[in-house]
Amino acid sequence: MLTLVPRQCLRGAAPTSYAIAAFASRRLLSTPSSDPARSSAAAATGETVALDYEAYQPTSAQTSSPRTAVPVSSLVVCHGLFGSKQNWRSLGRAMSARFGIPVFALDLRNHGTSPHIDGLAYSDMAADVIQFMSSQKLSNVALIGHSMGGKVGMSVALHPQLPDGMVGKLISVDMSAKRGPLSPEFERYIDAMVAIRDRPCKSRSEADEILQETEKDVGVRQFLLTNLTRPAGTDNWGWRIPVDLIRKNIAQIGDFPYNPPKATEDELAGARDDAEERTWDGETLFIKGTKSKYVNRRNIPTNQKYFGNSKLVTMETGHWCQAEKPGEFVEVVERFLTGQTVDETQEALQPRSKA
Repeated sequence: MLTLVPRQCLRGAAPTSYAIAAFASRRLLSTPSSDPARSSAAAATGETVALDYEAYQPTSAQTSSPRTAVPVSSLVVCHGLFGSKQNWRSLGRAMSARFGIPVFALDLRNHGTSPHIDGLAYSDMAADVIQFMSSQKLSNVALIGHSMGGKVGMSVALHPQLPDGMVGKLISVDMSAKRGPLSPEFERYIDAMVAIRDRPCKSRSEADEILQETEKDVGVRQFLLTNLTRPAGTDNWGWRIPVDLIRKNIAQIGDFPYNPPKATEDELAGARDDAEERTWDGETLFIKGTKSKYVNRRNIPTNQKYFGNSKLVTMETGHWCQAEKPGEFVEVVERFLTGQTVDETQEALQPRSKA
């Protein structure tokens, strides 16, 4: 459930024998299971935080004569786990210029430069986003969320305290409204990030050497290392995100706060006793990466129960649709906002060919 930035080459020396030995000798860390059916997710606290954000404003000419006029007043974007508002700068500017409307890219709680708070319950994160939109006096918003941010966006739409008319359209990028564990590598990433925090590191390359023992893909490592910072007046690099709080509350990332109507036993697995049944009838788009399993034949029917007025489209990508094919992603968003989406739900429900 992370947001990947495009791959770039990282110039750094190969791990030294010292670094490898140090990694091997450290006490093995154990991040709790992210599966809410195995590791009970803590309840929401009801506390909200003021989210930091970047706003991309169109020029007056783009506002008066946009390339594509869309029936929403603004876009609000929620990133994925370990992501931040900066991951959406290029796309945010591109969509603002194209549609002639402001785009707001948020830092969700415990990410980027937003406040740190104990808890990652989706209903709390949704309340943060609703508070942000209220503070900006936004209405008729198109809300876009990728991965964890997709669950945040869906939780906003389903939130019982969402003001009427605040959200006009919803886009969930490669994420479903289903409880379940994160991919195993995410728990390993957290362990590695804790190890880097405990070293500490004198350079980014030292942190990368440690991370290489967990993740060989340079693009993923570079994405994770965007969270590394060196506070003024210090020699050591550390994380700007509260790794321990994320680790402690990882089951909340695999959770979902509501139940769909006519829920099956599988859909209720891991649900809290106080989970309400909720639906939203606004226009919703699910974008699925064809090489990703986060949206699949088993959970598409669950998505439809929550969001009866939904469509699905596929992109020939992995989990990071918007980073792998940004131009095509903007076109998918445009078609949805202008009512031109061709629904691919039935095709996505078909068994994969074994050929």
